[in-house]
Amino acid sequence: MSGSREGMALGAIRQDTGQAARQLLAAARLRPGEILVVGCSTSEIRGERIGSASSREVAEAVYAGLEPVVKEHGVFLAVQCCEHLNRALVVERACAERYGLEIVWVLPQLKAGGALAALAMERMGDPVVVETIAAHAGMDMGDTFIGMHLRRVAVPVRGDIGCIGQAHLTMARTRPRYIGGERARHGPDQGK
Repeated sequence: MSGSREGMALGAIRQDTGQAARQLLAAARLRPGEILVVGCSTSEIRGERIGSASSREVAEAVYAGLEPVVKEHGVFLAVQCCEHLNRALVVERACAERYGLEIVWVLPQLKAGGALAALAMERMGDPVVVETIAAHAGMDMGDTFIGMHLRRVAVPVRGDIGCIGQAHLTMARTRPRYIGGERARHGPDQGK
């Protein structure tokens, strides 16, 4: 990406990310205080191999698309780091405290943690890093494998956007597990 083409592409990344996040939150029916986990390869968004061309500018566009949506809905954002930090997550301290998450000591960087995680450490109000989470919904830009950070029953969500930049986009909501035997009754799926 270069020059005005880059500016146009970054605008589209911001817009598409925001639109996809809105569609996911509507489908998932997240309540204030619930968690949206996001995995993002800025390299894949740029059309490069994951982990090979991290971009702060692309991370800024993605974050600019996500931030107003999560604020509007009152949900916590959890940004997954890359494999070099064992896919730890950047969250607000209030999220870690509310859900009893163990805080770990590391500072995500562009090449160890990823561009979006490093940016989240700068932009969140009181960011901390945690090793695990059980989020209520998730967005994965570039096949970064966020499934380990979703609650146990994930349901795919299909929106109007299939890619952010050049990165494949997958989204999921979660629901409670069905339990019980043949006499158990289950009401309609309530999106939780």
